[in-house]
Amino acid sequence: MKNQYLDLEKKIAISFKNKSLLENVFIHRSYLNEHRDLKLTSNERLEFLGDSVLSLITSVYLFKNYPYLKEGEYTDIKGTIVCAESLSSAAKKLELGKYIFLSKGEEKNQGRENKNILADCFEALIAAIFLEKDFETAYQFVVKFLFAEKLDFIIKNRLYLPAKTQLQEWLQEKYKALPEYKVIEEKGPAHKKFFKVGVYFKEKLLGFGTGFSKKEAEEQAAKIAIEKLKKEVKI
Repeated sequence: MKNQYLDLEKKIAISFKNKSLLENVFIHRSYLNEHRDLKLTSNERLEFLGDSVLSLITSVYLFKNYPYLKEGEYTDIKGTIVCAESLSSAAKKLELGKYIFLSKGEEKNQGRENKNILADCFEALIAAIFLEKDFETAYQFVVKFLFAEKLDFIIKNRLYLPAKTQLQEWLQEKYKALPEYKVIEEKGPAHKKFFKVGVYFKEKLLGFGTGFSKKEAEEQAAKIAIEKLKKEVKI
């Protein structure tokens, strides 16, 4: 029987003796609804284990390589590098999407491009490597295919900080001034207020955000402002 995962195994330089374990990485729960006779389960259990293994790998890597950082910074960095956006990006580079078993419905909904499905698949692969080999092999896989130069870039540019902090630091450094946040709209009952907040610099609106708290809306507004500044909007 042809090994359909040969290209992937070559790419990650890891060969699986247990091909069923590797196949299990790619079985989305939706596929089982249409293939109830399948002996394998969905990849959810592997994803659960992979999430924990990834968390430990990230903690060990940060502890070893960035001893000057504080505990709170470690937490923020972990949240940035192990988010669905980051994991799905790594999954796309490995072309994991083409191996996933999906239901016809998920297939139509472009499930192979769904960042949450891809992120879960990447974590499931970490678990499979851990089970097939050992922690060190899983560690090296994550360092090579997830961290690479990306983690260093995030830390060097302090991209793990909340958007409000990033925006404040950027404006202070460049213009020696701070942004200002103003509530543009506030609606809803007292127990569930909805806010629309704008962030301004020198009376110019840089962006606005929404949320069920001022903090959430301000953070979203700051993210939008940062994206504008990256495009070198004159302010």
